[in-house]
Amino acid sequence: MDPREAAELEAKKTFDQFILWTKRTCLAFGLFGAVVVFGCNSGVETGPKATGSKYDGESYSPMNLNVKEK
Repeated sequence: MDPREAAELEAKKTFDQFILWTKRTCLAFGLFGAVVVFGCNSGVETGPKATGSKYDGESYSPMNLNVKEK
């Protein structure tokens, strides 16, 4: 085996390992991000003293839009 063939074989092997570890790293970041988002969002709007963005249909009701005062 000449040096060119050996270098090409090593490059292919190294590239395959690079792709494998890139996929693993992206998967780990994705799973970690999902756990963080779920953990930070879990139970935020529950309980008697819950605050935050709750939907109030009355404020978006069509009868409240374009009301002109007389």
